[in-house]
Order: sequence, then C-alpha cells, then structure tokens
Amino acid sequence: MKRRNFVKASSTIAATALMTGLYAWQIEPFWIDFEHVKMPVKNLPKKLIGKRIMQISDVHVGNDFELDFLINAFEKAKRYKPDFVFYTGDFISYVNAKQFKQLTKVFKHAVKGKMGTFGVLGNHDYGYRWSQIKVANAVTKILRKSGIGILSNEKVNIRGLNIIGLDDYWSPRYNPRPILRTVNKRMANIVLCHNPDVCDLNVWNNYDGWILSGHTHGGQCKPPFLKPPILPVKNKRYTSGKFDFEDGRTLYINRALGHSKQIRFNVRPEITLFKLDKIQHDGT
Repeated sequence: MKRRNFVKASSTIAATALMTGLYAWQIEPFWIDFEHVKMPVKNLPKKLIGKRIMQISDVHVGNDFELDFLINAFEKAKRYKPDFVFYTGDFISYVNAKQFKQLTKVFKHAVKGKMGTFGVLGNHDYGYRWSQIKVANAVTKILRKSGIGILSNEKVNIRGLNIIGLDDYWSPRYNPRPILRTVNKRMANIVLCHNPDVCDLNVWNNYDGWILSGHTHGGQCKPPFLKPPILPVKNKRYTSGKFDFEDGRTLYINRALGHSKQIRFNVRPEITLFKLDKIQHDGT
C-alpha cells in the first residue's frame, strides 16, 4: 500500500472510531426507546383488558450522568398515562449517603400508575457487596414516600391482578419460596424479580405467568448480529426482551433506563409499555 493510501485509510479508521466512541458515550445512553409489548395474562379480569403496564428498571441514581436525564425521562413517560407502573430494581448506585438526596430529588418526578405503582429492590440498592440492609431500608423509605409500594417477598392485589414482588437474588433478604407457595393460579398474576437468573432456580412452585426483570442492561454494548460480550448473569441467554419458557412462564428483561457506566452501543435505554390482554381458552 502506498504511503498516501495508508495515511488516508488510517485517518478514516481513526475518524470512524472517534465518531463511534462519541455516539456510544454522548448519544445512545440518552436515546430512550419506548418498547410496546403485548401481555396476554391468564385469568385477567375483563375490566383490565387493554390497560397498560409501564416497566422502568435500573435507574441507577448516583452514577456518572446527570439527574436531569432521569427526571426528563420520567416526564416523557408520564405522557403515556400508564395504568400500572412497575419498577424492577437498582434505583441507586450506592457510594455514600449523597445518593439518598439524589434519589429523593429524582423520585419527586416519579412515574406513577393510575391504578397502582409498585417495585422491588435490586442488588445495588443494598450497597456495598449487596449486603447493607440499612441502605436498602433508606431506599425503601424514600420510594414509599414517593408513592411507590416496595414489595419484599410480598404480594398485593389490585382490581383482580396479583403483583408478586421478590427481593433481590443477591441480597440478604432473598427468600422467594414462601410467597410463591401462596400464588393462586386461578387468578391473574405477575411477578417482579430484578435478577432473571432466579428463573432457573427450583423455587417457582409451578407458577405459570409473566416475570418482569432487569439487571442485565442488555449488556449495554452489543456488536451487530452478535450477543453482548458482558452480562452480569449466570445464564448468558438472558440478554433482553421476551423469553418463553414453554411451561406457562414468560420472562421479559428490560434493558434499563440508567447505566453502570455512561456507554451504550446498539442497546438503547428502555422503558417498556405492556398492553394487557386475556388468554383465551384455545391458548391464544
């Protein structure tokens, strides 16, 4: 290759790398994707058909990006006027008590459902080594004051829909068996569970409904046509989106609104909107 051609090719490669880096750092982390997903639910009451559930996951208040992005994202999400809003963990990225003030500021603008707003904690909500119950208690207190019901291995029934919230898999409070043993399969049920790895454990007691998770961030960076190289789960199949276990359970993994580090490529931040429908007798 002639020197002139080599210099030209090298300059093109460098410019492409620079533009890709800027895009992954300054554009995609703030380019929200509102995903629309149909959600057929067994035994769904007629009055809930057509109602909308919004899932927001992995907000990560306190990480290296502006709180205004989260506040603006919440304000955009409110335009959809969801009937239910479910938050699936990692509300903060804990370093110190500053995150509690930041969380309070952001969640003054929290998206809330007309019929109910609930959430579960994630591993980051438990602070250092996911073990600080005092941190989790402080997060829970702030969120409840903001109008979000935090479920720790608990369930609540809203107009015929059972919402079951499991505490985080990596936390000291992980204990799903007792609450899952109480699930009434003749009712409409949805489980909130931050870490999708729980889906592979023998704790479900023949549960056969939807499971909403987060945690993976979709890997944050994904080469085109390939799987994400880094995922914080044991089961590397759990990237993002919908998974049918063919045993009655359906998992949906949200790609996260926030991020661990301010970099995303081919994995836009996500807020999910589910439209509720009833499963017919023929399975449709």
